[in-house]
Amino acid sequence: MSAPTISIVAALIRDAAGRVLLVRKRGTAAFMQPGGKRDHGEDDVAALSRELDEELGCRVVPGTVSPLGTFECMAANERDTRVNAAVYAVDVAGDIAARAEIDEIRWIDPSSPGDIRLAPLTRDHVLPLARS
Repeated sequence: MSAPTISIVAALIRDAAGRVLLVRKRGTAAFMQPGGKRDHGEDDVAALSRELDEELGCRVVPGTVSPLGTFECMAANERDTRVNAAVYAVDVAGDIAARAEIDEIRWIDPSSPGDIRLAPLTRDHVLPLARS
């Protein structure tokens, strides 16, 4: 039997120095892109906008959403589960702070993330995109 799959949207957010924003959810060890599951009837941009507001208190800048692809890999925090992630590069406005279920935020250099545990989506798909 194949592993269950969770469908999500995720954001690649960079600062002026080219660093990538990662988040760590409460009670977990892996850092990942901000984002989450779509609510019923939401399209990707609406879901991403809502998740970024809830988790980080920032807003997606209209006209900056750029699709990077859809990727499937093992989930970071759900055992024996896969994620199917639609990933978008976005610019955001407003102060960014850990809110809701987010315990920690970090800005990392995509070429040398340091000694932190990365979610498979971030490690295998998003950071390579951010480096190119």
